[in-house]
Amino acid sequence: MYAVVRTGGKQYKVAQGVQLNVERLEGEAGDVIDLGEVLLVANGDTVNIGKPIVDGASVKAEILGHPRGDKKVIFKKNRRHGKQLTKGHRQELTRVKVTEISA
Repeated sequence: MYAVVRTGGKQYKVAQGVQLNVERLEGEAGDVIDLGEVLLVANGDTVNIGKPIVDGASVKAEILGHPRGDKKVIFKKNRRHGKQLTKGHRQELTRVKVTEISA
């Protein structure tokens, strides 16, 4: 059984027991949360596709922690002007483990 959920503006294919990093969610480590909107639920040959979300479906997940993503470096340079700019960004993430998928 698997599902497709939307959270943080992105879509993720999840199954029970899968761990993944999603955009930062509210809550502390150990809390159980309901992951975003369920767009699709598949159980064997049965597939329920939402329009846009599946009614009555939910995906429960446990928060494992709040890591930060890899550092992205932004470098800009204007030739012949001696101007250069370096910036960086690290995305705030939430590590979750899917505990239950219900249709």
